[in-house]
Amino acid sequence: QVQVVESGGGVVQPGGSLTLSCAASATFGSIIRIDDMGWYRQAPGKERELVGTIGSDGNTQNIHSVKGRFTIRRDNAKKTAYLQMNSLKPEDTGVYYCNAEIVMKRIDGELEVGRYWGQGTQVIVSS
Repeated sequence: QVQVVESGGGVVQPGGSLTLSCAASATFGSIIRIDDMGWYRQAPGKERELVGTIGSDGNTQNIHSVKGRFTIRRDNAKKTAYLQMNSLKPEDTGVYYCNAEIVMKRIDGELEVGRYWGQGTQVIVSS
C-alpha cells in the first residue's frame, strides 16, 4: 500500500509564508519511482483546482494566480515534494492536497502503478 501525507499547513497573516510537504511511503512493498507530483487546493464552497505540478525531471508548471509567489520542488531521495508559498493572500485559503503517480514493487515482486491523493492540509490566510 502507498501512502501520501501532506503536512505544514496552518494559519498565517496576509503576506506571510508557509512551506507544505508531501511525503510518499509504502507498506508491503517499496516505491520504485515517483513520476508527476501535483499540488491542488480546494477553497470553501469551491471545486478543487490545480496549483502546480512537478515532473520527475524537476520541470514545474504553476497556475497563473500563484506564479511568482509559489514554488514547487522535490527531493527524490526523500520521496517528498514541497510547496513553498510566499506573499500569501486571503484567497489562497483552502485545503491543499498532494497527488502523485507512483510505481511500487510489491512484496510478491509485481509492479503496481497508481495515482494517489493525500488527506490534505489546511491553510488559512487571515489577519
